[in-house]
Amino acid sequence: MSQGNGEGGARTHRRTVIGEVVSDRMQKTVVVKEVHSVKHRTYGKYLHRTTRYHVHDEKEVAKIGDVVEIEQTRPLSALKRWRLTRIVRASQGRVRGEKDEPVPGVETGAAAQED
Repeated sequence: MSQGNGEGGARTHRRTVIGEVVSDRMQKTVVVKEVHSVKHRTYGKYLHRTTRYHVHDEKEVAKIGDVVEIEQTRPLSALKRWRLTRIVRASQGRVRGEKDEPVPGVETGAAAQED
């Protein structure tokens, strides 16, 4: 069933969100947090609301702390309805799979027990 827009299968306008990656522990999936402000209808104060999206990351390029743009797509799994479009700003933190480096001057548990 075609849309009939004459562009040969081009995607129509899809909803996009910019948020921060808060988890990258799953394979080909990241969790993105979006924070938006909502005005309280009685008191007029602005409240911060958070929404978490499960996002498909095919190439596994996003890592924790990255600011990314995601777009809505067809259901890919029970929770995933979003796809990673681009990384807006990369984080300065660790790279995926990188281990904690030992800190000079601080002994680990195994080294301390040998003495």
